[in-house]
Amino acid sequence: MTKSERDIWFPAKKYGWGWGLPCAWQGWLVTLAYIALVAAAIIFVRPSAHLPAFVGVIVMLTILFCLVCWWKGEKPVWRWGNKK
Repeated sequence: MTKSERDIWFPAKKYGWGWGLPCAWQGWLVTLAYIALVAAAIIFVRPSAHLPAFVGVIVMLTILFCLVCWWKGEKPVWRWGNKK
């Protein structure tokens, strides 16, 4: 395994654009933190009472999560599966 492969937390999806499930414990930690923060936003920023604030928090968390995936993941390009 090369240094660049060890640094990848989120491998590219086999089909389509983006990243798949994490391949390193750090990636799983970031994913679980994202899920926990979204759950906390649902509990503490009630969507029924403060919809604009709730949407803003979710958008901010999602952008932050995507930036981490971009930084610590493989290059996101459109993939059509394994080439033979």
